[in-house]
Amino acid sequence: MTKLNRTHDPGLRSWVLSANQPGTDFPIQNLPLGIFRQAGGEPRGGVAIGDQVLDLRSALDAALFQGEAADAARAACGPTLNPLMALGTEAASALRARLSDLLSSDGPERGRVPLIPMLAVQMQLPVTIFNYTDFICSSFHALRAFRKPLDSPLSPVLSHMPVAYHGRASSVRISGEEVRRPKGQSKTDGQVQFGPSKSLDFELEVGAFIALGNELGSPISIEDAPSRLFGYCLLNDWSARDIQFWESMLGPFLGKSFSTTISPWVVTAQALAPFHAAVMKPRADHPEPLPYLDSKTDRAEGGLDIDLEAYLQTPMMREAGQQPARIVATNLRFLYWSYAQMITHHASNGCNLQPGDLIGGGTVSGPTHESRACLLEHTEPVALPNGESRQYLEDGDEVVFRGRANREGYVSIGFGECRGRIVN
Repeated sequence: MTKLNRTHDPGLRSWVLSANQPGTDFPIQNLPLGIFRQAGGEPRGGVAIGDQVLDLRSALDAALFQGEAADAARAACGPTLNPLMALGTEAASALRARLSDLLSSDGPERGRVPLIPMLAVQMQLPVTIFNYTDFICSSFHALRAFRKPLDSPLSPVLSHMPVAYHGRASSVRISGEEVRRPKGQSKTDGQVQFGPSKSLDFELEVGAFIALGNELGSPISIEDAPSRLFGYCLLNDWSARDIQFWESMLGPFLGKSFSTTISPWVVTAQALAPFHAAVMKPRADHPEPLPYLDSKTDRAEGGLDIDLEAYLQTPMMREAGQQPARIVATNLRFLYWSYAQMITHHASNGCNLQPGDLIGGGTVSGPTHESRACLLEHTEPVALPNGESRQYLEDGDEVVFRGRANREGYVSIGFGECRGRIVN
């Protein structure tokens, strides 16, 4: 697992004053990476600090990086982070260490660091995504989705391995883009019909990006898998349930492939080092992982303690000036397969992963009513503060995801927002 170092020091403060404000997503202990564009400009790499973006290309031009940190900055300053991910996590760590020095309160070169207000930039997809795989790793979601009591046994397949479907990489979109209601076949009252989905849903997830990949035919061991995890984002696996259920004889297809939304900032695996947790075991009678998926270190530290929330704002709420209402509060610890296990299983047949591949960890549902991380899991419509309710999403509804890693003794870090509005 990633080790703690001076960049995680809870006493660190930045000369960027907004990075020291309580509740900010982007303190100096975070330093997530992303791709931004200014009006009329080309996409380029940046780092979030408070309410500012550090321009990596301009920082390189100002000779603020040397050695391995300079190599990493050059790989990250272009229109995509794939080249940086291909260098592996050590290069990202060197870049992070130098950024921490540049942005700390006693940084001697503060006057030369190029910053741009976040409000003045438009965020882009952080990577070129060639492959996207989405797993199911919450026992609570798996049982509720099929209307089973939470004390029911999991299916043998789900209890022995992390199961996934291969998603559509070309329809992964950045936070803020509209989501068009998909059309497809569904079956209602015994009749097969084609038309707009009537059961549009969200799924609150966390995505992971692959750093170093593997050659075709060469598996990744559970011990080596953590080094292949570059960083994380929030992910909305939009789902047309009526289309999905009718077509699912083989697996998800048109009910999933129309859109996936991710947050723009990649929170690195190193930034999340203080927030590792034990991997949850659904129940005492749950089978032990097969040897290729088992590691003492992964059992103890393979999980992540990240609070996750979903908010919903309807057109009526927007017109009345009402803020989005929280409808989900859950935690990433509720996944019973770790991201290392997902990677190891994914590559166990020799499948070759590539830098920038996106791995979805699945709907992060927990045991409580409020931790139901999609609408499908609700047997009754979700009540909203203004008197409205939703069984599924309607046109004009906007879903917002937020995530924060919290642990006593460390500075809390966030992910920014993952936002999407439904249009017809």
